[in-house]
Amino acid sequence: MRAIASGLTDIGLQRDHNEDSYAVLAEYDLFIVADGMGGHRAGDVASRLATDSIAEFFRSTAQEDATWPFHFDTSLSEDENRLVTGIRVANRRIFERSIRSRDCAGMGTTVVGALYSRKKNRFFVGHVGDSRAYRMRAGVIKQLTRDHSLINDYILAMPELTEEQRAELPKNVITRALGMQDSVSVDLVSDEPQVGDVYLLCSDGLSGMLTDEQILDESSTITEPGEICRRLVAKANEHGGEDNITALVICFDDTAAPSVEPTSPTMSPPPPDSQSGISAASKS
Repeated sequence: MRAIASGLTDIGLQRDHNEDSYAVLAEYDLFIVADGMGGHRAGDVASRLATDSIAEFFRSTAQEDATWPFHFDTSLSEDENRLVTGIRVANRRIFERSIRSRDCAGMGTTVVGALYSRKKNRFFVGHVGDSRAYRMRAGVIKQLTRDHSLINDYILAMPELTEEQRAELPKNVITRALGMQDSVSVDLVSDEPQVGDVYLLCSDGLSGMLTDEQILDESSTITEPGEICRRLVAKANEHGGEDNITALVICFDDTAAPSVEPTSPTMSPPPPDSQSGISAASKS
């Protein structure tokens, strides 16, 4: 079985620049989406640093004798350690950049990264923030990640809140992001993919515009990941396009040969230089 992936990012209809980034590294079966935060162009810098840093870490640790900058967690597999460590490396680089550069002060980014282990047939997902991972299987969609947001924290702490009370909670405040501190907690989930499965990594510019059922409807009749991305982005824009929109789709088929499309890393276009920064805790 192999994973075939494609990604697409779009500015949306109401923003003047794109702070999302994504990366597809087919040689490692590694897939990343990041949604940057910060004034003017600093969010662009943060999301690009996230995807670049994780990709660079995977390349630099491809050899067995490579050294790792963080402690190896013996409760996790090597693949899980590699994914989590790559995200933690990205967090440190973003944080250090933000304190060195006045233009980047306070910048941050959410991130969701996925790694497919062919040997174990496991799909590992690590995430920080409210960028999401979904799985679509046999006509059913499942959200694999839990948003690190203020509203989610309130609901977990006070599940008895009424719908009216929940509606009053701020919906654009996240409680965890890369670059906020010099260390970060990374949530990790694992799944066992099956032939025909479709996984989606996306920024909240997509998940905030479409319901889970709408995402499923746009993805259920197509097997080509690039076309699924195009349909999802177009539908999000039809529903208002209030934020930058990024979709990265991974499809599993029963071909035994390694995936050769793409043969080299595919990444979203580089951002322009940053100009200034604001708090990364609130996404506007």
